[in-house]
Amino acid sequence: MGFVVLPDETLEDLQLNGLFILQKKDSFRFGMDAVLLSSFVTAKKNHSVLDLGTGTGIIPILLSAKTEVRKITGLEIQSEIADMAQRSVDGNNLGSLIDIVKGDIRQAISIFGRGSYDVVVTNPPYISNGSGLVNPVDTKAISRHEIYCTLDDILKISAALLKPKGEFFMVHRPERLTDILEGMRKVNLEPKILRLVCARAGKEPSLILVKGLKNGNPGIKILPVLFIYDENGDYTKEARIQYSMDK
Repeated sequence: MGFVVLPDETLEDLQLNGLFILQKKDSFRFGMDAVLLSSFVTAKKNHSVLDLGTGTGIIPILLSAKTEVRKITGLEIQSEIADMAQRSVDGNNLGSLIDIVKGDIRQAISIFGRGSYDVVVTNPPYISNGSGLVNPVDTKAISRHEIYCTLDDILKISAALLKPKGEFFMVHRPERLTDILEGMRKVNLEPKILRLVCARAGKEPSLILVKGLKNGNPGIKILPVLFIYDENGDYTKEARIQYSMDK
């Protein structure tokens, strides 16, 4: 099945296993955070994975190439974006592996049921409610601001959807780290791995990657900082691996 590309969309080559993805020309486009999160996720062959707020479907599509999981579901509230994600899945012939579901994260427990997934992944809105005026119908605003769900919503719902000892993976902003770690413990998602992402040496972190374990024991591992660019402005060796440029 080929890709159906609308006039306001582009077809992007992911440079990975021949995969492509549809994106909006001027608004809804995936970024480095989605790529890094997909490389951070560890999921086994028999695992079922849920991506909360899947957007274009980029994380499920990347995970289809980077893992051997048996089923990946992406949940997206915006009908137009969910349709675009579905067309990307169909165009890549991934319909037997990836399901795109149109729905509200706040209704995810009733949609999927408690304890349904081995792994929950999310690249949620970073900006908390009340941090500036936003247009609630703008796709960029919905992806960046906590309009339809808050960080606490994401954590509580993820914990409920996970099986015992299920794994939670999230990318977020460093300034929300305290909220994230406190919030995870409140819902019994024990923080287990944390990694900071910096553009280059000497710069403050711009992203954080965190893994939690449902009902896990206390104890967190801090991984070495991931630097994206070297002193010459080129991708570092590890960044190239993250982007599947090198092995």
